[in-house]
Amino acid sequence: MRISKKSQYGLRSMVYLAKKSSKDNPCSINEISKKENVPFEFLGKIMSELEKANLVKTKKGVSGGYFLAKSANKITPGDIVLALEENTELVNCSGCPMAGSCSSEDVWDEVQESMDNSLNAKTLADLIKRK
Repeated sequence: MRISKKSQYGLRSMVYLAKKSSKDNPCSINEISKKENVPFEFLGKIMSELEKANLVKTKKGVSGGYFLAKSANKITPGDIVLALEENTELVNCSGCPMAGSCSSEDVWDEVQESMDNSLNAKTLADLIKRK
């Protein structure tokens, strides 16, 4: 799996929301786009996908915008990547005639587990403490 720009921008935007937004003080797409240097149109699509995944919510109106749907200590980079990527598998052995008997299958399983563990080891709350 290659981490796409969509996931990179999504994570940056979610970290920004964790730092700056709340239900009473949401952030507009325009603000996030400017502060995080994310293309405005692309960010709109990203935020829509994050909303469908119940990671962000919107507040309508003049002072509306986006805010986290749950606490920053309950959202991991893995949640964001899972919401934004079509396929999070590094290697898919299903359908391979060697599946189940291939000596390299264990390596791919370990690499996948390591990546998954890394993406889920920290929360947005951990990330905002760093800066």
